[in-house]
Amino acid sequence: MTTRLAVDIGGTFTDLVLDLGDRSLSAKVLTTHDAPERGVLEGTDIVLRQAGLKPADLDLIIHGTTLITNALIERKGARTALVTTEGFRDSLEIAYEHRFEQYDIYMERPEPLAPRPLRYEVPERVAADGSVLLPMDEAAVERLAAQLVADKVEAVAICFLHAYQNDAHERRAREIIAKRIPETVIAISSEVCPEIREYERTSTTVANAYVLPVVERYLRQLEAGFRALGTQAPLLMIMSSGGITTVETARRFPVRLAESGPAGGVVMALGVAAQNGIAKALSFDMGGTTAKITLIDDLRPQYSRHFEVARAARFVKGSGIPVRIPVIDMVEIGAGGGSIARTDALGRITVGPDSAGSVPGPASYGRGGTLPTVTDADLLLGWLDPKRFAGGHIDLAPEAAESAIESFVGSKIGLERTRAAYGIAELVTETMASAARVHAVENGKDMVGRTLIAFGGAAPLHAARLAQKLGITRVVIPVGAGVGSAHGFLQAPISYEVVRSRLVSLAAYDAAFVAELFASMRAEAEGVVRLGAPKADLHEERTAYMRYRGQGHEVRVPIADAAFGPDTLRLAFEAVYRALYGRIIPKLEVEVVSWTLSLSEARSLPARAPSVQSNPAPARNGTRNLVDPVSGKPVDASLYARDTLQPGAPVQGPAIIAESETSTLIPGGFTAALNGAGHVIIERDAS
Repeated sequence: MTTRLAVDIGGTFTDLVLDLGDRSLSAKVLTTHDAPERGVLEGTDIVLRQAGLKPADLDLIIHGTTLITNALIERKGARTALVTTEGFRDSLEIAYEHRFEQYDIYMERPEPLAPRPLRYEVPERVAADGSVLLPMDEAAVERLAAQLVADKVEAVAICFLHAYQNDAHERRAREIIAKRIPETVIAISSEVCPEIREYERTSTTVANAYVLPVVERYLRQLEAGFRALGTQAPLLMIMSSGGITTVETARRFPVRLAESGPAGGVVMALGVAAQNGIAKALSFDMGGTTAKITLIDDLRPQYSRHFEVARAARFVKGSGIPVRIPVIDMVEIGAGGGSIARTDALGRITVGPDSAGSVPGPASYGRGGTLPTVTDADLLLGWLDPKRFAGGHIDLAPEAAESAIESFVGSKIGLERTRAAYGIAELVTETMASAARVHAVENGKDMVGRTLIAFGGAAPLHAARLAQKLGITRVVIPVGAGVGSAHGFLQAPISYEVVRSRLVSLAAYDAAFVAELFASMRAEAEGVVRLGAPKADLHEERTAYMRYRGQGHEVRVPIADAAFGPDTLRLAFEAVYRALYGRIIPKLEVEVVSWTLSLSEARSLPARAPSVQSNPAPARNGTRNLVDPVSGKPVDASLYARDTLQPGAPVQGPAIIAESETSTLIPGGFTAALNGAGHVIIERDAS
């Protein structure tokens, strides 16, 4: 039996799942932001005690963390310098040359991670085809290296013009600078982001350098903590793409871990979709800080190579620092259990995007928080058991929740506190529904026929109402939903993605060049994947980023046919383009801008869950007075313990199904039952 531990550090909670082969155990502890590894080690001790195991019994640890994102948002990274081509030091501030808020005269962009005094120029120039126009001045780099030391620089990003075509100057500059500054804190764009578009390539490389020392320090402390605890188990890291990589790769490219936790949740949702035969799904992850929504079609989530962090206007597209990394495409909303509720100057309730986090936390945590949050509203509405929250690790204080909502919301706009709490819950659910609708439209898709797969500590409370707002009739609450992302870590494969920007026109397609390009990409990807999966069968996926000539941006085109050529690529491109924009443009030249190759450990999705026969309705464990999320009226809801329910036994709403890390709320007009895999299936009554 292999004993595996998955650890997910979130903005509010750190979730742990211990996989024992035939069963799993879980724990939920508050995230210790001052020293994240402390919460990990405390949670590990708790879950091992539950299993009656010692740390030495662990065989593998898989870890995802918000450390990278938090360091970028809170500006707690290293003192970082940018070394770039002469004349281009200000590309970080010039950015896209547009305003993300057209009419806001007070609009502020995020400050570059490398301030202007720490942006240095080197005489050198490579052309767009990779030819050298001006050899690099090595003496200037020598002088620059001494200046970096004098300026007390802690990390260095090297990004020369067109280095994605020819990396010789970047590599040589690194060699020279590494004589004075450790090579482990030097990032070069030709390794971090070998793609066209100077600003995004520079931004990604600087972000990677900025967190290199932070991640190195954290991983060193975490590994030392695990050793002190008594385990020598290998440590693997989950990436934003939903794949797993080695600690060595994570140390070199920590920016690839920016959305690691949410990506694990989508991996879990993908397995649930396979178990239930769901062709069209909407993954819904609502934790303590944010909610994440992802489209899954034909057992494939949406993927992207563009992501924004540290937005100046939180959740406003275009206001953040762009990074080009392989990432599961999701929309993130400031709508978690800790999202703070207020009223604005017009007397309207607002929720988020800021969060109370784990410190001080919601008012009901009793840890110094005074502002009302979604969790406080849920408690006041009767949706939460104050004695069983977070597996019983936190005793909630209803009086504190009542006081906060009354003081900061109810009294401000003349609402009785229960109605104010209902308004908070309704608003946060509508915010998530609106974001889901927009995300679907932006991707040329809709909500018709989708199943909502809900997980995270807060999602099962809001899932049925969210589904109703979206016109979705079926909701799935998976086994272990409260720690869903950590469960996803255990299902994720070892993987790695390589990208190359090489402009290829379909009118002058060179098959030999493309074949050689993919061969070199395969060799690079396999070198990384084999570190974590030395003997596994590997699965390869190829993608082309294509456009009509003259367009500024590309669309992602999967290459399904191994024997692809220009005609195959054109047909695939037109199918994707038509799905997104409703039409194609005849007789216009098509070109590929970038190519990607993703290599992963071959893993099968879970088998379809067996069907179950109907069983009599279960005996309830009690009742609770709560506010029904659909009608908004007080009702007596039946209470059930999830671990006592039999598959096929119907639970008629209004009802609460409780488990250790979360509770599932079934409104009136909905019926729930366990299926053959143990997932709760909630369906809206036909009437």
